[in-house]
Amino acid sequence: MKSISLCVILWLVTASQIVAQPKFDKAEVKSWMKRVADWQIANPNKEAEHDDLDWTHAALYMGMIDWAELTEKEDADSSYYQWLLRIGRKNHFQVGKWMYHADFIAVGQSFIDLYRKYGEIKMIAPVMARANWVVDNLPETTLELDYSRMETLSRWSWCDALFMAPPVYAKLYAQTLDKKYLNFLNREYTATYDYLYDKEEQMFYRDRRYFDKREANGKKVFWGRGNGWVLGGLAEILQALPGDEPSRKFYQDLFVTLATRVAGLQSPDGYWHASLLDPESYPSPETSATGFIVYALAYGVNEGLLDKATFLPVVAKGWKALVDAVDADGKLGYVQPIGADPRKVTRDMTEVYGVGAFLMAGCQICRLAESAD
Repeated sequence: MKSISLCVILWLVTASQIVAQPKFDKAEVKSWMKRVADWQIANPNKEAEHDDLDWTHAALYMGMIDWAELTEKEDADSSYYQWLLRIGRKNHFQVGKWMYHADFIAVGQSFIDLYRKYGEIKMIAPVMARANWVVDNLPETTLELDYSRMETLSRWSWCDALFMAPPVYAKLYAQTLDKKYLNFLNREYTATYDYLYDKEEQMFYRDRRYFDKREANGKKVFWGRGNGWVLGGLAEILQALPGDEPSRKFYQDLFVTLATRVAGLQSPDGYWHASLLDPESYPSPETSATGFIVYALAYGVNEGLLDKATFLPVVAKGWKALVDAVDADGKLGYVQPIGADPRKVTRDMTEVYGVGAFLMAGCQICRLAESAD
């Protein structure tokens, strides 16, 4: 009898958790995504570091790829794929000009995805040629980032780089099964992990300049978007690597650890702020960090890597915060401008990479809505 009673109690607890789980209206989520995507397309950013092939747009294209796949599948709307194809063809599917720099190969992620859909070799040839050259001519420099010595940008010496370049090599490995891409990915990623990851705080420094810096409250400096970049990049790597690939365990374990740590730093307003350990000094919402983190956490829940009962409320709160930052016309606000550390943010600030993060997050939210039906 006691065992039966215990089973009933456990069932009631589980049932109450299920009832209490937040739900998403998929049609509403898609409506917000369309509004944001359409505003960005109608209002292109042509400022510095916003060339078609720049890292800023690379992040936007990744969100647009996810959104294009969803709208074509469910709404027979191929217009977003056509928008991406026009950009690719206009630039002959080239990557950026610097050979080693992670920011200049980032756009290759979306071109690989377009190749997987359309099968045109010209879509993947340039990024594969660049990756082949890098792998065959390994960078020989320090991870001690120094902007007065540009060669120190030849390796992944800043945490943003872990979003920009590693998924390219993971996707090329998945496409070709050529171990040289996987070996390079593992070599460079673990080197950056060993250098920039703080095992006590379980987060990444932006780069070596922040090892000894402290916030106004005396705590270490961990940048919101920087750790969002890392989490988003890990989600992309995990989606690319085959399930039976042994090195996948390193990325999966790191993903779960970082996701768990960052989830616990969500502010009461639902956002992750520019500074993860000193949000009081940067009280404004910050939607690029929030977007990448919501994307990664929702992906983790969808894939069973993160406990649904624990993380779904965090995701729901974060998604609501993101939607609250969207103006009536679709402009996403509170996006921290280009930078390397926590800064003040205002509602009128927007950026293409923030939109990319919003769309990536929204597509994972749609998957959550489907699983709840």
